[in-house]
Amino acid sequence: MDVNAALAAGSAIAGVCTGVVAMLAFRWSEREQAGVTRASLHTEAVLPPGVDTVLSVLRSSAVVLDEGDAVVKASSAAYALGLVRGGRLAVDQLLQMARDTRRDGEIRQTELDLPRRGTGRGEALAVSARVAPLGSRLVLLLVDDLTESRRIEAVRRDFVANVSHELKTPVGALSLLSEAVMDACDDPEAVQRFAGRMQAEATRLTSLVQEIIDLSRVQNDDPLEDSEPVAVDDLVTEALERCRQQAATKQITIATGATPGLYIWGSRSQLAAALGNLVENAVNYSPARTRVGIAGRAVSAAGGDLVEISVTDQGIGISEKDRDRIFERFYRVDPARSRATGGTGLGLSIVKHVAASHGGEVTVWSAEGQGSTFTLRLPRASAERGGRDGRGGRGNRDGLSTPGADTGPGTPAHLPAPEVLP
Repeated sequence: MDVNAALAAGSAIAGVCTGVVAMLAFRWSEREQAGVTRASLHTEAVLPPGVDTVLSVLRSSAVVLDEGDAVVKASSAAYALGLVRGGRLAVDQLLQMARDTRRDGEIRQTELDLPRRGTGRGEALAVSARVAPLGSRLVLLLVDDLTESRRIEAVRRDFVANVSHELKTPVGALSLLSEAVMDACDDPEAVQRFAGRMQAEATRLTSLVQEIIDLSRVQNDDPLEDSEPVAVDDLVTEALERCRQQAATKQITIATGATPGLYIWGSRSQLAAALGNLVENAVNYSPARTRVGIAGRAVSAAGGDLVEISVTDQGIGISEKDRDRIFERFYRVDPARSRATGGTGLGLSIVKHVAASHGGEVTVWSAEGQGSTFTLRLPRASAERGGRDGRGGRGNRDGLSTPGADTGPGTPAHLPAPEVLP
């Protein structure tokens, strides 16, 4: 009897404890639900109707602050720019603007340079910020990233300044030479000499204006609009015709060794201009009685098959400090030599833009006193022309000697056997 009574009493106590725990759990659940409901109602109450929807479609980074400077709403772009961290506005200048706007209700706008977080390079992030009151207690902050537009504007200013300087040189020379011709009207030999120099300056001016037009067209035109399968053999032929006279004058032999049947998908005119600029540079910067090689081959890459077109010269070469800048507009390694050869400093910039717009790249290997090798790498096209697959023509691949192909990139290679002579 005592044992049974003890068991009954234990069961009763356990039942009471279970009931108490269940009741407490139910009360806690009710409190949590009430808290969530109150928080949800608070969020809906502080944001005016429709504001959340409008902020979600804005391109600007949006932040809404309450009367205690806490972030009520922030777009993902605001977090990406580092404006909001830990539920607070992280930029002191913007926080002060928000407080001033909350105090007097005036709309404020400013431009700031903010540190770019996470790069470790101290780069500045240019932003335009606008602060306006939102209702009676909230403040809306809109921030636009101006970094890219600032960079483009700086490039445009530099380009205009460089163009102005480059155009003033031949125009000024023509003005002085015309005065010299007028003063020497009684001296036929002097007139002939000055007239020859005027013709050279006029040719230089014409080339500069044409290359400026070409560069502008390359930057603005989409090569896919008039794209077609372009045969590498045709591009090489056009480049040779463009430089044949200059090469013959300097007794430079142009050797070709391109694999037949290679095609590139893109704009024929842009590709021809790019390769022509490379060959023309090679001829202009090579000593007399040397060789310039043009070679093409198909290579495999992770992103698909590529076509490599290499132009190798035995010229003066490019120093290491200049190698990273030669593709900049108007940059010339030797300005005095460029004036002698008629260079404008835009040819390699055009090559770089053409390669990039066609999904490829241009690289350079060079050593002072040994020459240079410029290589265009462009996606290979699979097309049929004249009943032959653009990928199919195997050609004389075993006998091809391509610059840079024997020993890998970064080392010179033998020029291909001459097939086209000026």
